[in-house]
Amino acid sequence: MAPGEPLLEVRDLVKHFPLTGGVLIRKQVGAVKAVDGVSFELRQGETLGIVGESGCGKSTVARMLVGLERPTAGHIRYRGEDITQLSGRAMKAVRRNIQMVFQDPYTSLNPRMTVGDIIGEPYEIHPEVAPKGDRRRRVQELLEVVGLNPEFVNRYPHQFSGGQRQRIGIARGLALRPEIIVADEPVSALDVSVQAQVVNLLAQLQDDFGLSYVFIAHDLSVVRHLSDRVAVMYLGKIVELGTGEQIYDHPTHPYTQALLSAVPVPDPDARAHRDRILLSGDVPSPADPPSGCRFRTRCWKAQELCARVEPPLAVPAAFHDTEGPARHASACHFAEERRVVPSE
Repeated sequence: MAPGEPLLEVRDLVKHFPLTGGVLIRKQVGAVKAVDGVSFELRQGETLGIVGESGCGKSTVARMLVGLERPTAGHIRYRGEDITQLSGRAMKAVRRNIQMVFQDPYTSLNPRMTVGDIIGEPYEIHPEVAPKGDRRRRVQELLEVVGLNPEFVNRYPHQFSGGQRQRIGIARGLALRPEIIVADEPVSALDVSVQAQVVNLLAQLQDDFGLSYVFIAHDLSVVRHLSDRVAVMYLGKIVELGTGEQIYDHPTHPYTQALLSAVPVPDPDARAHRDRILLSGDVPSPADPPSGCRFRTRCWKAQELCARVEPPLAVPAAFHDTEGPARHASACHFAEERRVVPSE
């Protein structure tokens, strides 16, 4: 990898799921545009948070990154190599370095396998990583690393709580010592107190193992705690991209501003003076997204230009000649900085 080159580079990623119809002859009559032109980079040791409401395409992006879905178009480059068309041994080698932690700690673990078999299964697929005689020791070490008793190796998933199961899933993801972990809403199914423990564990593991994360969630406060940069998705596209400070303290896209205005504020005085934004209408169907800007049907700033021209994800013209945290990529013709949560 050349100096300064991103570890993972995603360019114009597209995933359309076909819609079929007909009685005698099934034919494609449309497509669900789950992901429609997503681009971002992930650097070594960095955490990129991806946020957005349900159905915006976050999980589909995650599945394409690890090869569970094949893109309709676009490129995913790992260490400079395009992995979108790889298969067989070549894809198997890449998967060793890009692992995934799934959202549901209950259905992502095989109930008929012991914890030792679940965490050790990657060694069956990649036997070169650990010789057979050393696998049990490695599995017990991984259990200890994620905060579980190494003696739990012979227990089954139903004998653990939700937080413990997610720790088992994290241990499985670490088994092959990957460079990248794609975490698809890893704490959304857990209690709030357990969420904090798992997030802190992920942060500690990143320091210990030099991991890079793609961290997907709809909880903005969780993403802020863990992420270096944040991408905001809406209806299959990234609408704003910047550092945590830029996105949370200086949002410029109307959708980001609306999301942040809905975040609970624990201080009653601050809550009384916050700027609440209530969106009208429903999220359009990804099978028939609006022309131009996809957010325009719910945006209070929408004008005729928004229906004709799709705004690019770039630094808005209003900020070209300025410096500061508001100067970051935003896909809006009329982007402007707006503080939606009172300053501390």
